[in-house]
Amino acid sequence: MTGSVVLSGCGGGSDAEAGGDGKSPNASRSAGAQEQGTAEVRAAYDKTAEAESARMTIRTQLSAEGRTVTTQGKGVIALDEGDSVMTVTAQDKSIEQRVVDQVLYQKMPGQEAPGGKPWIKIDLEKVAAQQDLGNQQIGDPAQTAAYAKAITDKGVTKVGTEEIGGTDTTHYKVSVDVSKLPNGAQMSKQLGPTLPMQVWLDDEGRLRRQQIDMTVKAPASASAQAGSSAAAQQLKMKTVLEFSDFGTEVDAEAPPAGQVADMTDQALQGAQQRR
Repeated sequence: MTGSVVLSGCGGGSDAEAGGDGKSPNASRSAGAQEQGTAEVRAAYDKTAEAESARMTIRTQLSAEGRTVTTQGKGVIALDEGDSVMTVTAQDKSIEQRVVDQVLYQKMPGQEAPGGKPWIKIDLEKVAAQQDLGNQQIGDPAQTAAYAKAITDKGVTKVGTEEIGGTDTTHYKVSVDVSKLPNGAQMSKQLGPTLPMQVWLDDEGRLRRQQIDMTVKAPASASAQAGSSAAAQQLKMKTVLEFSDFGTEVDAEAPPAGQVADMTDQALQGAQQRR
């Protein structure tokens, strides 16, 4: 097939050979396959949410100035509501994490929050509102439907097939138009016009793996705080999200109110300083 595609671009065949619209059959098939792939990738987020729940793992690597920090999480998530229960490990420390009704709760063993409370909480909706993210459920890795709407029409390429956790999948490379994401104008300043993403879909069209690679231009204020030059740092972030065991039970409950310290205001102040 590769040779045929190359030859079709070099030949001088007639319109009759190419087809009534002047396009070669191979080009038409290629365009059709691309359109089908784009449609499948865009539909994958809704199809994944229809499964209602799943086991989830997430791995994030953040690299800057020769240093790399890796964070890993595993747990279960309600794909329709966004509630989740996870254990997050970062720098050899484990954090118990829950998201319930768009409130993030975290508990780090051996450490106490203000007031001697074992848990902290951050209202994700308030943080999203300050950052002009509307109703996008930040902090919930399953709620990535915004990416589907921002995929460029010609930005989907089929890579091939691959087995993920014992499941056959189709692997696509995707280009996301950052300007079409929530708060896209601000994000474009830090990420650039497009964001490379890869997805692996199972036979039912659901996401089994999503990988996002981004280079973030950190604000000059962050660079100054880190003790570097005034020029903005470049931070590279790689996030790999995987889903399995669709339909698994999710029991996400908020900790008792008396055990929780509300850190939403501190999170809002920190976010404001980074803008």
